[in-house]
Amino acid sequence: MTMKWLKTLGLLAALTASSVSCGSVIRDGKSPVYLVIEELLGSRGAPSPGTAQGMLLSDVITNVTSPPPCTAERPCPTIFNDLGRASLRISPKNINPGGPTTAPTLNNEVTLTHYWVNYRRSDGRNTPGVDVPHSFGGGLTGTIPANGSAEFVFELVRHIAKKESPLIELVVSPRIIQATAEVTFYGRDQVGNELNVTGYILCDFGNFGDQ
Repeated sequence: MTMKWLKTLGLLAALTASSVSCGSVIRDGKSPVYLVIEELLGSRGAPSPGTAQGMLLSDVITNVTSPPPCTAERPCPTIFNDLGRASLRISPKNINPGGPTTAPTLNNEVTLTHYWVNYRRSDGRNTPGVDVPHSFGGGLTGTIPANGSAEFVFELVRHIAKKESPLIELVVSPRIIQATAEVTFYGRDQVGNELNVTGYILCDFGNFGDQ
């Protein structure tokens, strides 16, 4: 029994070490730099989108009064998507306390390739298409310089999401759905190492007053 118990402990230790190692690789990656989101903002979809802000008021329907045949007397109910704007930079992983830190080089520049948006509610009701809009991904291309930042504009709430549950029901309801959009950006440095970073922005969905 003692020998069998020791073998079991050894197997558990090996599995634990393997798990920690894999988790460390996934968390740290191979690139000598990591991505940093300096700012993540959202702007409400409309004929003339307003200033991007740190939270999003997502209007599920907008009554447009121009151009003709749309008028103030006969507005045209219209759906607009909502946009997100992110400012990203890179930062070196290894910092030498009290000594010089190696600055990122051209090889460390990161080219973003795509992103993924997932919505979550604080009350735990997170069934896609019932409680929150469906998650989605999109292509994104742009390069973050070695010593600087880059700004990216992307779709934060799709047109189609406002024509599906649970958002379409808000057109004739005073109810508001509040959710946090979890936005993950994916990219590669110039030698092929993969990187990603996740940011969050609060979204209120409802039939709000038109601008």
